[in-house]
Amino acid sequence: MKHLVIFAHPNTKNSFNKAILERVLQASQKMNVDTTVRDLYGMNFNPVVSWEELTGSFKEIIPAAIRHEQQLISEADLITLIYPLWWMGFPAILKGYFDRVFTHGFAYKTDETGTVGLIQGKKMQQFITMGNNEERYQQMGFARSLNDTLVNGLFNYVGIIDIDHRLLGDIHIISSEERQALLNEVEQKTKENLTALLEGKA
Repeated sequence: MKHLVIFAHPNTKNSFNKAILERVLQASQKMNVDTTVRDLYGMNFNPVVSWEELTGSFKEIIPAAIRHEQQLISEADLITLIYPLWWMGFPAILKGYFDRVFTHGFAYKTDETGTVGLIQGKKMQQFITMGNNEERYQQMGFARSLNDTLVNGLFNYVGIIDIDHRLLGDIHIISSEERQALLNEVEQKTKENLTALLEGKA
């Protein structure tokens, strides 16, 4: 049983995103799950895909560092994404991670019948922080749009269909007690997802 956590926030020391990461790791550690963290900013991950790399990927020419990320994804049973919502999307470093890692032949294939996602049999959870109000985003239809793009729109395409996601809103104005409640929710959700996967492997 393996858990891959992809963390994308530039404040790797004391941000609310870092607190989320710590709670996710606590849940994994309590359940003795083999967990790997990819701190994209800490790794100084290069999010820019070159034309040479892009065209090479269709010939199965993949840089060793990208093959390593693909291997981690392939081995993972649970994939957790932790990131802030910026301008209605992923932070650039996370978007670039997927641009480079989700290559043809690894994440998807195409033939005469269309496109098929290749990253199958995985569970995903996403914890997405935002400065705006979640209820307002629901009312305006933005939350549905984000689900159609950042969550199911992207990951269903590559074969991941079992996805939980949580928008954590108003993070700049909520009280310490409210923050703790959200962190408790994060830890509990992670435990629930890991438990379900462990029971499924029993």
